[in-house]
Amino acid sequence: MLSESHVSTPVSPPLRKVAPGRVVTVLTWPGTNPRLSSLLLNSHTDVVPVFKEHWSHDPFEAFKDAEGYIYARGAQDMKCVSIQYLEAVRRLKAEGHHFPRTIHMTFVPDEEIGGFQGMKLFVQRPEFQALRAGFALDEGLANPTDAFTVYYSERSIWWVRITSTGKPGHASLFIEDTAAEKLHKVVSSILAFREKERQRLQSNPHQKLGAVTTVNLTKLEGGTAFNVVPATMSASFDFRLAPDMDLKAFEEQLQSWCQAAGEGVTFEFVQKFMEPRVTSIDDSDPWWAAFSRVCKDMNLTLEPEIFPAATDSRYLRKVGVPALGFSPMNRTPRLLHDHDERLHEDMFLHGVDIYTQLLPALASVPALPSDS
Repeated sequence: MLSESHVSTPVSPPLRKVAPGRVVTVLTWPGTNPRLSSLLLNSHTDVVPVFKEHWSHDPFEAFKDAEGYIYARGAQDMKCVSIQYLEAVRRLKAEGHHFPRTIHMTFVPDEEIGGFQGMKLFVQRPEFQALRAGFALDEGLANPTDAFTVYYSERSIWWVRITSTGKPGHASLFIEDTAAEKLHKVVSSILAFREKERQRLQSNPHQKLGAVTTVNLTKLEGGTAFNVVPATMSASFDFRLAPDMDLKAFEEQLQSWCQAAGEGVTFEFVQKFMEPRVTSIDDSDPWWAAFSRVCKDMNLTLEPEIFPAATDSRYLRKVGVPALGFSPMNRTPRLLHDHDERLHEDMFLHGVDIYTQLLPALASVPALPSDS
């Protein structure tokens, strides 16, 4: 069963699992004005695998060393944020606070493998619509400098498989029109595009990774024996397309590269996200104004960026919920998915303090036209 617990009185019916073995937990703190849209605090419960032999401490014991560093898988991605949400709400409730907007905390599965059986399905359910989310916070990344990074958009993920067919035969011959030759042409075209984007990033010191398109060749498949020229070969690519990329035009470019390589070269999408959305970070936007004002009052330097990878925020933005990716960790190396993932206890507790200030401001944003 999809479980739903509540910080206060239940406001929506119990939920069911969104997919076999995949459940979402929702905690709700009702606001004083139910006519207003809600504030959604999202986090994911899954983590990536570990290789224990490369860790200094057991990755699932949350070991704290003598210097105050907490070693744990999920210490940065993103158990820290989940707990910070909970602790901030606990503090605010204990102090007797009430806010106009309802606050929902959602704990979703499957994010680390794409969210296909998690948030992607959840946002399509009537139970999600009943939350009436007007604005969301989700995960960000640690920043090794004094600044805190906040993410207002994401790149679109395309996983593309190029398949090339050609003449097979004995490997001792000069066979014409082989699958490998034609595949090589497409691979060369894509890697040339990759180099142009890499140079564009490196030529501008102010350019961030999320503002350019990256692509990497991740799989090569084909062949059965050393002395047999295969009739089919394939290459798989991971594209991360910048929000300002013309996606339709780029798909046509992929088609052009395949056609130029010769007959029998096709491509297919294993994953294709076509609806990148951008959350406003203009000072005239009430949500951003509330968020940035708190950060300014707390002397937090913000660096707005486009998230270079992917989070569940893309599914929220797709259904019209503006979302910011924010994990309050500065002066912290990025160790998500790495061996010895860790977070200093002082930074963790400072994050609780930050959310304790952010939540009242966001849950008190005045009524907006979109609330009606």
